[in-house]
Amino acid sequence: MLDRDQVLHVARLARLELSEEEVERMAAELSHVLDHIEKIRELDLEGVAPTSHVIDVVNVLRADEPEPSLPREAVLAAAPEPLMDGFGVPSPGAA
Repeated sequence: MLDRDQVLHVARLARLELSEEEVERMAAELSHVLDHIEKIRELDLEGVAPTSHVIDVVNVLRADEPEPSLPREAVLAAAPEPLMDGFGVPSPGAA
């Protein structure tokens, strides 16, 4: 089981602030995840091709066909700072 210092180290890397109760809960939950990873490491995966999906996925994205854009005036009307034909953005270093 992960100890308190290990959980706090992971939380610090993830920039999370955890209460003492959360540290205890995360120690148990992360340990559980690591136990599952160890079980997977025991499997003989020789010859098993890497996959991104466990099932074949076909035609999951729509065709990338050009479509009419919104009118420029409609888009710029929603801009907080429209300038001529574009969006106004703060200069680098401006506060």
